[in-house]
Amino acid sequence: MSVASAASHGDPIAPVILGVTSILLFAIIGRVAARRAGQPTVLGELIMGILLGNIAWYFGFDLIAILREGPQVFDVVNETLAGIPLYEAAVSNFGEDKGVEVARIMTGPHGGQVMQVAHAVDVFSRYGVIFLLFMAGIETELKELRRVGADSIRVALIGVILPFALGFAATMVLRPELSFYTDLFIGATLGATSVGISAQVLRETGYIQRREGHIVLGAAVGDDILGLIILAVVSGLVVTGTVNLLGIVSVITISVLFLVAAVTLGPTLVRFAAFIMRRLDLVEAKMFTSYLFVMILAWAANLAGLATIVGAFAAGVVLSDSHFNKHEVGSDKPVTIRELIMPLEVILVPIFFILMGIQVKLESFLSWPVVSLAGGLLVAAVVGKVACGLGARSPANRLIVGVGMLPRGEVGLVFAAIGRALGVLDDALFSAIVLMVIVTTLIAPPWLKAVIRRQPASAEEASA
Repeated sequence: MSVASAASHGDPIAPVILGVTSILLFAIIGRVAARRAGQPTVLGELIMGILLGNIAWYFGFDLIAILREGPQVFDVVNETLAGIPLYEAAVSNFGEDKGVEVARIMTGPHGGQVMQVAHAVDVFSRYGVIFLLFMAGIETELKELRRVGADSIRVALIGVILPFALGFAATMVLRPELSFYTDLFIGATLGATSVGISAQVLRETGYIQRREGHIVLGAAVGDDILGLIILAVVSGLVVTGTVNLLGIVSVITISVLFLVAAVTLGPTLVRFAAFIMRRLDLVEAKMFTSYLFVMILAWAANLAGLATIVGAFAAGVVLSDSHFNKHEVGSDKPVTIRELIMPLEVILVPIFFILMGIQVKLESFLSWPVVSLAGGLLVAAVVGKVACGLGARSPANRLIVGVGMLPRGEVGLVFAAIGRALGVLDDALFSAIVLMVIVTTLIAPPWLKAVIRRQPASAEEASA
């Protein structure tokens, strides 16, 4: 009996279990190796993902070939379900060469299983980054965020505007033949920040609860809003040739309303949920309330046009064990929200980082035009983000703040994918941006940890 026919008579979820477990196993190996080397665990997971993605792809593993293409693969599925021929949808999303390969895998004898596993890994990774930012929020006090609010706003403004300007200038100098709109879009891509990577390092080093950690997390929220505004402006210029002022005002208004509502109405909703679940066991009440609250805010953030991780972080900031004080009276099992959510985070977060590593395509390094433009963009990206630490006031370590804002990660990839979909970025430009994203994502964790290690003890205490 063939593998395909055997699988058809077995549990259809079995390939998903095997695929996700295998990804997690490689993540654990990377994490252990990083710990032994004294490096942040996220770096080990990213490097393991890069090795797995490129070696397995070279030897023709269909699952890895699909995972390397990221969420755009599922756009092909959606278009196919909408009635567009599979081959046509694949080519329109990935170009002739990659499109043919994606279509071959999806229509192959194991195409259904491959897509099932890929979708499961993608979903688990998204849950992972949501819980990562939720845990970062749990460890952040709202009053501390308010205390560093002005610093966070300045850091966010510099961290979006300066990389945008430097990226725009670098593209004009290195590729003068490109259109004005393309230069604008590349500049906009450099303003992105992937706070999940820095949040993991800050948590491992204990800096998530210090002034620098609060500034980075607060600035990341502002960065997301500013990034959306710039993206709306640039996309409007590309599509219509004009700036949609109403759209910009709408983005700002909805974003601010969401954050205000989350902070002001959130505690009331949590207390109400705790009251509803008062007859449940304390562990059940805290777990159900926490899970539902973070997912609702993540969904609401997406509905407001923000990243789901902004909602997850807001949920963590709002949630507090004090909301369950009445429920806890007489309980012989004191347990914190952090202790309950941590097992989910420990399993899901490594999948997110391993998937990000899998999507690093080393063959992109083989083209000199790509590497030269990526080098210029990398300089602009590093200088622009590290300089944004100047927006933080003493006693905060400005270099920690700047390096904490450095990684682009999945946010930069999303911006680049939008540019390619709009037709302003060709494959070479897209590869250059991806290369910039890869390097900033890889150098940030060890650099951030090295800067923190050099921080004198007295300065650390002053920044608390």
